[in-house]
Amino acid sequence: MTTSTRGAVKTPAVLVLEDGRIFRGRAYGAVGETFGEAVFSTGMTGYQETLTDPSYHRQVVVMTAPHVGNTGVNDEDMESRKIWVSGYVVRDPARVPSSWRSRRTLDEELDAQGVVGISGIDTRALTRHLRERGAMRVGIFSGGAVQDDAALLARVQEAPQMKGANLSAEVATTEPYVVPAIGEKKFTVAAVDLGIKGMTPHRMAERGIEVHVLPATATVEDVYAVNPDGVFFSNGPGDPATADHPVSVMQGVLERGTPLFGICFGNQILGRALGFGTFKLKYGHRGINQPVQDRTTGKVEVTAHNHGFAVDAPLDRVSETPFGRAEVSHVCLNDNVVEGLQLLDRPAFSVQYHPEAAAGPHDAAYLFDRFVSLMEGQRA
Repeated sequence: MTTSTRGAVKTPAVLVLEDGRIFRGRAYGAVGETFGEAVFSTGMTGYQETLTDPSYHRQVVVMTAPHVGNTGVNDEDMESRKIWVSGYVVRDPARVPSSWRSRRTLDEELDAQGVVGISGIDTRALTRHLRERGAMRVGIFSGGAVQDDAALLARVQEAPQMKGANLSAEVATTEPYVVPAIGEKKFTVAAVDLGIKGMTPHRMAERGIEVHVLPATATVEDVYAVNPDGVFFSNGPGDPATADHPVSVMQGVLERGTPLFGICFGNQILGRALGFGTFKLKYGHRGINQPVQDRTTGKVEVTAHNHGFAVDAPLDRVSETPFGRAEVSHVCLNDNVVEGLQLLDRPAFSVQYHPEAAAGPHDAAYLFDRFVSLMEGQRA
């Protein structure tokens, strides 16, 4: 439930974590109430891309960078049709945006889309709390939604948890659409939308790929109806343990030996398709400054992340799977979490992070070229 904040920028607001920790500040964006999973993002820029990333569906994002909104909001950097975060937490919102591309303030955009936020709190203390205790349920309340602390805490503790949530169909397209190749068309790719970001098919289109974006409910028959040279599984929200349908579709693709590429949620789907388990990280990886090593080359990349679950696969050996040998191709240098998988006997690989890299960095752009190479090899 939200109401307008216009003229109410000093409205008191309160943030309540499910373990009882409370932060008090001012309303930012819409006034009302919201619930979700509290997570933090370490990116110092790219907040517009973060807000419109469907992978953040049902999450309340805490920005660790203290000053947010300084470049306003433009009409070009949206990664999807709307803001997907459930709530937004910042320390010092910009009073006046300063960018020639800005069309409105971030506060105005949050309000227009009904996103309840809070500002003026110690986001460093909140981030440290989440690092120590882990991501957890949270509520933000402002205006008439504010009640006594005990009542607010009870409502937060009644909210659904992220573990066990099946969310990809809630954010994916309901109808297929095509992103045409830029320049000469070289390949056709079927992209299963589990929460795809707009820049991802664009990166493929730049390489001469015509991308057929399909709903999360697409079947194997739907995938092959477009006669693809390759198949892509996108990022998306929720618990991969619930994603039985995408796992089944991916297994069908693997059986046919079609070149396959997955990112983020798609990496977790590949892990499950190969027989590995998945698990929830304590507080996840979110931001645009995560160090990952490509174990096939030894190169270290600074990468963009947004995931709270990971694949449970052995780092020290090649694994036998129903589709041949598989190995961990990428690993996070902060905590040794699996960041990529590749099959050694079939043309399939995935990474846990975001090589489309809006708003950067672009260290991992080569992965789209690797996908093209797989399709070229298959055609040859």
